[in-house]
Amino acid sequence: MIGSSVVLRTRSWIVLCLGGFLGCSALGAPAALAADCPGRPDALGTSRTLVVDPHEHPRIGTMQYRETLPLKDHEVVLTFDDGPLPKYSNQVLKILDDECIKATFFIIGSQAKANPEGVRKLVAAGHTVGTHSMNHPLTFDRMPVEKFEPEINGGIEWTSAAMTDPSKLAPFFRIPGLMRAEGVENYLISRGIQVWSADFPADDWRHVSSDRVYQLAIQRLEAKGKGILLLHDIQARTVAALPKIIRDLKARGYRIVHVVPATADRPATPTTQVEWLLHPPTETVPIARWPRVPNFVFTQTRTLPAPSLADLNAQTEHQPLLPRRTKGQMDIASTLPVPGRALFAIPEGSVDVLLSTTLSRRAATRLAMAAETPHAAKGAKGKLARNKTAKPHTAHAAPAAPKHAAQVKSGTPRPTRVASLKKRA
Repeated sequence: MIGSSVVLRTRSWIVLCLGGFLGCSALGAPAALAADCPGRPDALGTSRTLVVDPHEHPRIGTMQYRETLPLKDHEVVLTFDDGPLPKYSNQVLKILDDECIKATFFIIGSQAKANPEGVRKLVAAGHTVGTHSMNHPLTFDRMPVEKFEPEINGGIEWTSAAMTDPSKLAPFFRIPGLMRAEGVENYLISRGIQVWSADFPADDWRHVSSDRVYQLAIQRLEAKGKGILLLHDIQARTVAALPKIIRDLKARGYRIVHVVPATADRPATPTTQVEWLLHPPTETVPIARWPRVPNFVFTQTRTLPAPSLADLNAQTEHQPLLPRRTKGQMDIASTLPVPGRALFAIPEGSVDVLLSTTLSRRAATRLAMAAETPHAAKGAKGKLARNKTAKPHTAHAAPAAPKHAAQVKSGTPRPTRVASLKKRA
């Protein structure tokens, strides 16, 4: 038993050293070509290794975020969730090894606890290993911090415990079911963990055939031209579809990119900000809207005082600088006198006050008629005296003359004014 243990440890150490040597060679060279795959000159291989810094780009995957990995056209990153499950994960691992493909695996803590050897196989094969929570709950979008924190930490602890070297665990995390929440993301980012979504899935977690998984993977990849493909290494349909997906990737000229985290000895791959967009804008393509105006941080929040005339240089020699209307208003205000109180005084009970309302107009009419009554009586007496001496043929014309004479003598307003008051009332 002791001898077999030593042999197993020696083989593991040789595999780890070989994996590290190949990893360093991939980093030193600009690309790991398919010809580097021993015994498989027609293998797809891994075209290059991309080193990313989680602090610089904390969220990736255009299914949910603005940024994704800085891939070139026809470059693909393969990712697998929910393992390791020996029955299917070992088959996926064999398919990838035969094609010399490096992928990224997001491990569930309970799976790592039940099958730690599966985690060690992934590390020994040179794949990148991240985490996927402890129990894969689909409620991360509504979990309080006291619930999602143990889920995240549990997955990290059991996955790292399954490794011979815990430093091999990548600070990558994919939220189960992609049920993202701002509180979860902020917690992960504060710990320097990069949040991974995807650019397109193959729907292999659904009850569909392996042919459908293959078709969706290729169709969605062709629609975007590059990106992160989301698969699961615990499904039989994925095991059956993966060889066909790899075959089509080779036929269509796609290349596999391996993603690893940056460390003190391994700096991030130099990139520009625009490369982290799936389809960067170009000068020949017009933008759909104006760029957002940045929010400036002001050093002081107090309001400034309103300007005075002195601030406008309103001296005599600068008078023409002021608007004409302003100058005119200033001149009027300085020359017109203030009206006195007597100007607005109205005698109590006057006709003008009574006429101001509809009810008072009737009272004013009665006062005017009362003033006309004495003059009307005098005019009637003179009329009777003249009628006695008048000729018969002038009897019908006689009333007009006394009426006019009475109006002239009395000097009072005509009766028509009384009539007009009645009409207005």
